[in-house]
Amino acid sequence: MTQAFDVCIRGAGVVGQTLALLLARERLRVALVAPPRSGSAVPPADDVRAYALNSASQKLLASLRCWPDAQAATPVTDMRVYGDQGGSVHFSAQAQQTEALTWIVDVPALEARLADAVGFQPQIECVDSPRAAALTVVCEGRASRTREEFGVNYQTTPYPHTAIAARLTLPEVHQQCAKQWFLPGQVMAFLPLNGAQGNSVALVWSVPHHDVAELMSLPPTDFADRVAAAAGLPAGALQLSSERASWPLQQSRADRWTGPMPSAAGKPGASWALAGDAAHAVHPLAGQGLNLGLGDVAALARILRERDYWRSVADPKLLRRYERERKAGIWALGLASDSLQLLFDHPQNLLPSARNWGMNQFDRSGPLKNWVTRLAMGLA
Repeated sequence: MTQAFDVCIRGAGVVGQTLALLLARERLRVALVAPPRSGSAVPPADDVRAYALNSASQKLLASLRCWPDAQAATPVTDMRVYGDQGGSVHFSAQAQQTEALTWIVDVPALEARLADAVGFQPQIECVDSPRAAALTVVCEGRASRTREEFGVNYQTTPYPHTAIAARLTLPEVHQQCAKQWFLPGQVMAFLPLNGAQGNSVALVWSVPHHDVAELMSLPPTDFADRVAAAAGLPAGALQLSSERASWPLQQSRADRWTGPMPSAAGKPGASWALAGDAAHAVHPLAGQGLNLGLGDVAALARILRERDYWRSVADPKLLRRYERERKAGIWALGLASDSLQLLFDHPQNLLPSARNWGMNQFDRSGPLKNWVTRLAMGLA
C-alpha cells in the first residue's frame, strides 16, 4: 500500500534534511526527494565547502543530534575585520559571555551526519521523485526547477564578483580566530578549521570577474602567495592544501514563498512553500547564507507544530505567517550586506577614509556593536 505523506520535501541538502528531521519529530509523515545514497558517509576529499553557523543553527542541529565532531566544527572565539585604510573591528566571544561567536563547519561532514539521522527516522521515506502530499516544501537551491514550475518570479541581481574557495595551511595555529579583509574591489576571509588546535583555514575570496581565470590557473605556490600578499603576509607564509572552487555571486529573492499547488501537481487543497536558497540568496560577506536557510525551516516547523489541531499543514494562513516572519528579517540582512558590499566597492576617492573611520567608530560603539553581534549569532 502506498504511503500517505503529510509533507513532501524537494531537495535533500542541509536545509531539506534538517526540515525532514524537524517534521518527523512532530510525527508528520515526510517524503524526502533525494538521489540514492552511495553508502559512504566519508566526505569527498576534494570538497572545500565550509560554512559559518551561528548559535541558533548550532542549537538546532544539536537538538537533532546532527552536530559534527570537534574536528569538523571549529568554534570561533575571536573575529577581526580589517578595512582598506586602517579601519578595524574586533568581535570577541568572551565579551558576549558565550562559547563561540560562530562555528566553522565542514559541510560534507554535516551532510553525512544528517543523512545518517534521516536513514534511522521511520517517519521519513527517501524517494526518487515527488510524491503527493498536503504540503510541498521546495529546498532545491538557487537553480530550483520546481520554483519555476510553480510560476514564482526569482529576482536576481548579479554582483560583479566571483567567490573563490580553497583550503590553506598557516605557519602556526589559527587560535580560533576568523579574519576578514575589505580590500579595494575585494572581500577576503580566513575561517579556522580542524578544531581548536588546527592550523588550516577555509578561504573565501570575492574578486572581480576579470581576475578569476588568472587566479584559478595560477600554480599552487603562486596562488598562495597572492592570497598572502592580499592579507599582508610574506611570500611563503601560506600553502594551498586543496583544489580551488569558484561561483558567481548574486543577491536573489523570490516574490512569493507560498501558494496553492497547481491542480495538475497535487491533490485538492494542497500547498507549497519555499525555503533556503530556493527563496533567497545574499552576499557571503556576512556569512549568513546557511543560517538563513536553517532559520527558515526552524520557523516553518515551529509554526506547523503550534497550529490548531483542526488546521492542515497546508493551511494558507499558517504558510503566510511563515512567509511574513522570514521575509522581514531576510530583507533587512540582505539590504545590510548589499549596502556594505557596495560601500567597499565604490571607486570614489573620498569614501575609503570615511568608511574606515566608520568601522573604527562602530568598534567603539558599545551597545550597538553588542546588538549587531548577537543578531549575527541568532540570539537577538
